[in-house]
Amino acid sequence: MRKVVLLLIVVISIACKGQAQEREILTSDSVRLFVKVKGTGTPCLYLHGGPGSGSYWLEKFFGDYLEQQFQMIYLDQRGVSRSSSPKDNNYSLGRMIMDFEEIREALGIKEWLTLGHSFGGILQMAYVEKYPQSIKGMIMINCTLSMKESFCNSWIPKAAEFSRVSYTLPKNDSPDSILNEMMEVAKAMDENGVRWKMAYSFQKSDSIMNSSYREISNWNNDFSSKALNIDDYWNDYTTETAKVKIPVLFFYGYTDWMIGPKHYLNVKFPNMILWGSDVGHMPFLENREDLEKAIDKYISIM
Repeated sequence: MRKVVLLLIVVISIACKGQAQEREILTSDSVRLFVKVKGTGTPCLYLHGGPGSGSYWLEKFFGDYLEQQFQMIYLDQRGVSRSSSPKDNNYSLGRMIMDFEEIREALGIKEWLTLGHSFGGILQMAYVEKYPQSIKGMIMINCTLSMKESFCNSWIPKAAEFSRVSYTLPKNDSPDSILNEMMEVAKAMDENGVRWKMAYSFQKSDSIMNSSYREISNWNNDFSSKALNIDDYWNDYTTETAKVKIPVLFFYGYTDWMIGPKHYLNVKFPNMILWGSDVGHMPFLENREDLEKAIDKYISIM
């Protein structure tokens, strides 16, 4: 009888371990962060892009694969989606990566992988630079490591091409000048109904993605409204890639105009799988098969 009871306890323990666990982690500056732990394997922190896109859509569209490979930690960053905002309005890059460390410690994880998408590449680089001992590897999916390079060499020119309008690249290369020009061409894209072409091959994909955001009620947009006005996030991390020794998967799209299909040329990680794919900015929706192959390859070298 005792053996049966012990066996039942073990089975229940295993079952609970595999189930999703939603948590609210309170940071040292009293921000309530939404965290969901799901899957089994090596812990992997998802750092979403946007800024402010939240973690829900990745779980929805690609979680079935990821959770078979990793113990996924889905995080809504401060001021985003289901997480609260800081009372002192502190959205600095330094405070953001401190959040990641406090989550790791709260979950009792010694070291983990990070998986970033888009703007999440900036967060990954800042994190590994400050806390290298916490990160055993990075998966970068359609990531920018320099917003100035991505916006000026790909985003603005391609948006203007789709909209059939002229553009002028800022001479002083300041964030304000870049954002002002982006607003002009974005307006033209909206007037012509072509904004979806920046990220997708099919307009239906854009509709599917947008519908996922509507599934979260009371979405917090604070960070998305402030991030691009914070100088820290405009750092050029491409020059720092040569110093990062851990294994990196750098996955990019041949038609990813948000980041730039040639952005990878500036990336010099010494221990890197560089994987180009026939896809735009959202391989999770439009080329899952190739993305899975890339991650499987990365896992094989870990």
